[in-house]
Amino acid sequence: MHIPEHKLKDLLLNSGIIKEKAFAAATSEAGRLAMPLAEVLVSRGEITEDYLIELLESNYHIPIIDLRKRPALSKEIIGLVPESYAKAKNVVIFEKDEKKNTLKLAMADPLDYETIEFLRAKLKMEIEVYLTARSSLKFGLKQYGKEIKKEFDEIISENVKKVMGEVGGEIDMSKLADALPIVTILDSIIEHAVALNASDIHFEPLPNELLIRYRVDGILDEILTLQKVIEPILVARVKILANLQIDEHQTPQDGRFRSEMAEGGFIDIRVNIMPVMNGEKIEMRLLKSAARPLTLEELGLSAKGIQQVQEEIKKPHGMILVTGPTGHGKTTTLYAILHILNTPAVNINTIEDPIEYEIPRANQTQVNQKAGITFANGLRALVRQNPDIVMIGEIRDDETVEIGIHAALTGHLVLSSLHTNDAPSAIPRLLDMKAPAFLLASTVIMVIAQRLVRKNCTRCVYSFPIPKEIENLVRQQLKLIGET
Repeated sequence: MHIPEHKLKDLLLNSGIIKEKAFAAATSEAGRLAMPLAEVLVSRGEITEDYLIELLESNYHIPIIDLRKRPALSKEIIGLVPESYAKAKNVVIFEKDEKKNTLKLAMADPLDYETIEFLRAKLKMEIEVYLTARSSLKFGLKQYGKEIKKEFDEIISENVKKVMGEVGGEIDMSKLADALPIVTILDSIIEHAVALNASDIHFEPLPNELLIRYRVDGILDEILTLQKVIEPILVARVKILANLQIDEHQTPQDGRFRSEMAEGGFIDIRVNIMPVMNGEKIEMRLLKSAARPLTLEELGLSAKGIQQVQEEIKKPHGMILVTGPTGHGKTTTLYAILHILNTPAVNINTIEDPIEYEIPRANQTQVNQKAGITFANGLRALVRQNPDIVMIGEIRDDETVEIGIHAALTGHLVLSSLHTNDAPSAIPRLLDMKAPAFLLASTVIMVIAQRLVRKNCTRCVYSFPIPKEIENLVRQQLKLIGET
């Protein structure tokens, strides 16, 4: 709750509920965690949320609502505000009065006048504001997810029945793959994954069914299973969209397609299809093309790390490598660096597999094995395009290393990713690819190693005093470390 600090201080100190020293400590913690002061006071146990709500009610005359004691939100009410906006602003519309042209809005922060005015203007209705506890608000926001899941299950169930009805006798796979039911099933799965902010969708064939899993925040989660008979039709549909060979079942295939979202915009999807024991497994990487590149700050680099990167990328030539396991954001970091370097004064050329994001003014080339464009020969042609900056999606072989090093030696700034677990391992890996040691010393100017780390929600994290026995145990362990 974003209550002005001076106002909150007056209310709490005058009531005698908190001492000035405790208030100052909470203020310091709120600044460090970038959290509202009121929430820090609650998390530290200085005041209860119920007391805070009563304080706001009595001083600002805002009515209180408990969404847990209200009827379930209707589909119409949920549709008024997108889930992403409701969660970002911590608001839930819980009632609509057509006669009075009024909406009742539950908020964690009833003093957020900007959000109130935005909703009033967008929905063209008067807004009645109600204060609610975070636990109540969380209950209300959960109903968005339940409604999405309910709609998703209904769409899938209905269209599976249609597909099952069409399957019979001799199957024309390409015809079924273009039929409305299978199109709707795949579109619904993609829409649902995007709504859950998933990064990947896995279609995994099992002996008697097709398992669908999403990767959200780095963790795979089982979403649903479909009948086995739908698997080859769904695979065929994906192959058609990704411009792959529909009759090839024994060779891995890579492709890409763009999917339009029901709420507007689009998403690029990278596809890999791999033959496995029970059929063909599909892996889809969801790439939000419309999103702007993340900044180094948003990626979580420390102030010192950002300064080091900014100093090195100013150099006119040399090689900068980003290392880490698959799926840990190496390409995202490379794009963040390119975004800084991307000015009208430079010529940026990239060779990627695949092109994950479009960069304005950059000349991006997609690896295409069928057309004979590999990282190595694509890079060889690319350096004749008079580039200032070269980005290689990934260094995979000896030839790419050799050309990349020579490009860095001849006045180009070369950026690339490399599969190693840490920064020091990058050098032995390059040496293993037959890169001369004396050339590495002259060209490699920086190696960045990174991992995806799951963050604590700043609205959920709270402070608590450490029990004395744990504190004593920690002190004993620290003492032992000091003696060794």
